[in-house]
Amino acid sequence: MRERTVNRTTPEVKIKVKVNLDGSGSYSVKTGNIFINHIIETLSKHSLIDIYIEASGDLKHHLAEEVALTIGQAIDEALSDKKGIRRFGSAYVPMDDSLARATVDLGGRPYSIIDLNIENTEVEDLKKEDIEHFFRSLAQSSRSNIHLTTLYGSNDHHKVEAATKALALALKDACSIEPRRLKTIPSTKGEL
Repeated sequence: MRERTVNRTTPEVKIKVKVNLDGSGSYSVKTGNIFINHIIETLSKHSLIDIYIEASGDLKHHLAEEVALTIGQAIDEALSDKKGIRRFGSAYVPMDDSLARATVDLGGRPYSIIDLNIENTEVEDLKKEDIEHFFRSLAQSSRSNIHLTTLYGSNDHHKVEAATKALALALKDACSIEPRRLKTIPSTKGEL
C-alpha cells in the first residue's frame, strides 16, 4: 500500500497526517478551522486519497500553511520512487457559477501558479491569502508542479470549492498507476 504518516510539531503547530494514495476517499479532518477542514475533506473525497488529520495551532495562517506542508510531504513520501505512476493529471470542474481548471505534474519540481479569482478578503473563516498559501504550500512539499485557476464565477466559496475538486481529480490521475509502466519511472531522465 502507498501510505504514509507524517508528524509535524513546531512551537506554532502540532499535526499528524496519514494518507493512503490507494484509498477510497475516506477522511477524518480535525484542524480547528472549518474552511480548511472543508478544503481537505473535498480534496480527499474526490482524489480517492484517504486523509486523516489531527492538527492544532496558534494562528489560522500557520495552521493552513503547516497542514498543507504536512499533507504534501505525506503524499510525496507515499509516492516513494514514483515507479508506475501516471505523473500528470488535469481536470476542469464546474460548481454552479464557477469553473475551475487544475493541472498537476508529480515530477519532483515544486512550482505553483494559483489564481482562484477570489474577490473578497475572506472566504468563510479563512483569509484569501491563507487559502492561496495552502495550495502553494501543498505544491512545495509534495514536490509538484500545480497550476490551479478559477476561470470565472461570482461566488468565492464556489470558486475555491471548484478549484479544490479540480485539483483532487488531477491528483487522482497523476497518482494513479499506469499498468504499462509498472516497473519504470515516468521520465526520460530515469528518476523524479
